[in-house]
Amino acid sequence: MVQTIENNREDAEIYHGAELCKKKSMELLEQVHLPLGLLPLNELEEVGYNHKTGFVWLKQKNRTEHNFKKIGRLVSYATEVSAFVEDRRMKKVTGVKSKELLIWITLSDMYIDDPASGKITFKTPAGLSRSYPVSAFEPEEDQKK
Repeated sequence: MVQTIENNREDAEIYHGAELCKKKSMELLEQVHLPLGLLPLNELEEVGYNHKTGFVWLKQKNRTEHNFKKIGRLVSYATEVSAFVEDRRMKKVTGVKSKELLIWITLSDMYIDDPASGKITFKTPAGLSRSYPVSAFEPEEDQKK
């Protein structure tokens, strides 16, 4: 992943500092029409976005776990999270895992195929997928700060 970030640094918008990075990560999600609570990362150190390739990366101080209460899912975010973004879609995601029963499952894609359905789908590299209400990924009160 570090190599992919290095390959996409040129021509990218790069931001530093926790407050600015949080703001830019929210703006990015809004821009690609994904729920604003999808990346609940508070200790961000760097956010980068290469508009040409659609590659985005987020670096944070420590790995973060977040419990999406509305769907009862624990999600782990590595110190580096990256993806290729386009409208309503994040592809080739790295650094994000969801806990299913007792094991951590790597997620590779997140997308909203039909906005009218109110569902967002998460897919694994093996092709398994599961959909949840988009509303489950709206920012919670403590995330908005």
